[in-house]
Amino acid sequence: MGATPVTVTIRNPAEPERTWEGLFLVDTGATDSLVPRPHLEAIGLAPRGKRIYELADGSELRLDVTVAEIEFMGEIVGGTILYGEAGVEPLLGVTALESVGIEVDPVSQRLKRLPAVRLKRLASERGDS
Repeated sequence: MGATPVTVTIRNPAEPERTWEGLFLVDTGATDSLVPRPHLEAIGLAPRGKRIYELADGSELRLDVTVAEIEFMGEIVGGTILYGEAGVEPLLGVTALESVGIEVDPVSQRLKRLPAVRLKRLASERGDS
């Protein structure tokens, strides 16, 4: 799959005026989004925990994580942000995309808005008990 860039604003939810905007690579193989640590620190975000992530080659990394608002294509979603090394390319993960109903068109490699956000039917809506 080719590279799909998108402009994203990361916002500190406790201090919404503190933001960082950058060009992110859409990574449909990544669950969460990744931002270089200096940018997160500059807007007052601090790590809220650590998680282990598996890379494509099978190796594992233990990374600091936080929660922030992620804004792109006129949509805002709350999401998990991974702390990347200084200078690393920011990544927009699939959770943020799916949360607002946006996917990557496999032919054009462009982001496209779905007619509605996908939501599984609840058991009670199907008549299940």
